[in-house]
Amino acid sequence: MSFEQLNLIEPLLKSLQDEGYTVPTPIQQKSIPIILQGRDLLGCAQTGTGKTAAFALPMLQLMQNNAVKETKKSIKALIVTPTRELAIQIDESFEAYGKYTNITHTVIFGGVSYRPQRNILVKGVDVLIATPGRLIDLINQEYIDLSTLSLFVLDEADRMLDMGFVHDIKKILKYLPKKRQSLFFSATMPAEIVKLAEKILDNPAKVEVTPVSSTAETIQQAVYFVDKGYKKDLLNHLLKDVAIESALVFTRTKHGADKVARTLRESGIEAQAIHGNKSQNNRQLALSRFKNKEIRVLVATDIAARGIDIDSLSHVINYEIPNIPETYVHRIGRTGRAGAEGISLSFCDQEEKAFLRDIHKLINKNIPVIEDHPYPLTNQKMPEQKEPSRNSNQDNAERRIGNYSPARKPQEARQSQSPNSNQDRSRSSFGQDSSRRQGTSERRDVRDNNSSNNNSNQDRNRSSFGQDSSRRQGTSEGRDVRDNNSSN
Repeated sequence: MSFEQLNLIEPLLKSLQDEGYTVPTPIQQKSIPIILQGRDLLGCAQTGTGKTAAFALPMLQLMQNNAVKETKKSIKALIVTPTRELAIQIDESFEAYGKYTNITHTVIFGGVSYRPQRNILVKGVDVLIATPGRLIDLINQEYIDLSTLSLFVLDEADRMLDMGFVHDIKKILKYLPKKRQSLFFSATMPAEIVKLAEKILDNPAKVEVTPVSSTAETIQQAVYFVDKGYKKDLLNHLLKDVAIESALVFTRTKHGADKVARTLRESGIEAQAIHGNKSQNNRQLALSRFKNKEIRVLVATDIAARGIDIDSLSHVINYEIPNIPETYVHRIGRTGRAGAEGISLSFCDQEEKAFLRDIHKLINKNIPVIEDHPYPLTNQKMPEQKEPSRNSNQDNAERRIGNYSPARKPQEARQSQSPNSNQDRSRSSFGQDSSRRQGTSERRDVRDNNSSNNNSNQDRNRSSFGQDSSRRQGTSEGRDVRDNNSSN
């Protein structure tokens, strides 16, 4: 199917041609016709599937076809999204797709001065992209009037709820006309989203392109079992491999992101952190430097990463296993986009094994384990592993990842190599420095001597990672972002 077959108008087709897009993605194929019919829609698709164009293109067409002469532009469409980065990304999409139309647009978010945003709103715009806190502030200041609105989009609805924006969304809904077309797009579809949709949407069409439990076949996945205290050493070790061109490293907390980035810089690896406590300018600068390959590693929390859209990202590294299995699917979806290949590596300590089992259940397969590395988990009890089926993707993984491929047992890899190839293997993607291997037994002795301290630390870790309350880990960070936006 082509974009022409979706009955898009010529100005949109011309802009798509400029962008190099010729074939619509599945979410676009299914959503665009429904939206053009004027129906409400509940769309579920993984990250990187083209959700933004799926609603931006038909919205631009509806507004262009219904355009009337106005002395002052009035808001006809509102897109609400959880983070500043994602809001900017959507605004850029409207700029690219709508450049041959007469539709105007702007984006507002917290953390920056009100004045420029107020000036644009006073002149009037057709499309407003906003984060919840700043939107409510400017509504209360009477700079925003939504009475003429006909299109409403709630993007990343699942993350909006995770961040604690549900009350803000309910406030915003009170300002919207009852007669409108509403669109919900979400990477995952938990029960809370379905309930909210039932209350707000009017007889919606549901579009679900890929099950939430699936991971892209182009992503090669592997897990390392490692003690928590040695994760930083394992990360430094892996990043010595120049084959890792760019890496997005995920941590569970803002403090953790800063700490990992600082440790990498101390080891001579260019890295920056991005999270909700960073200023808008700081976050945009870090993201820009990463996209331009000025830095090799970007360390991020899950919330901040929602605004990251990089087509050529080679590696995603889960420094900490997420305690919500759907988050794992969303994280690794940052690589292997648009049919490209990517690699996802995860570090799992003793306390995170339960989280890993939850992920295995969700994606309906076990992630291959890389056992031969300098920092193995002490006294570990490996979870039962299903024998993964051989396929072309795993063959590709062996070629790309090296002899320590997740699809092969390390013993088999060693037996299949000659003495000379063993020397080459030590310099492969996941090869080991011989001196590090010699030091492994010494580190084990140290860890054994400190076992009593480790046990007490593990007890404290269980209170952080083992409790049910930790599965709501995204909420407090989201509230920090929301509060910051509101105060601004």
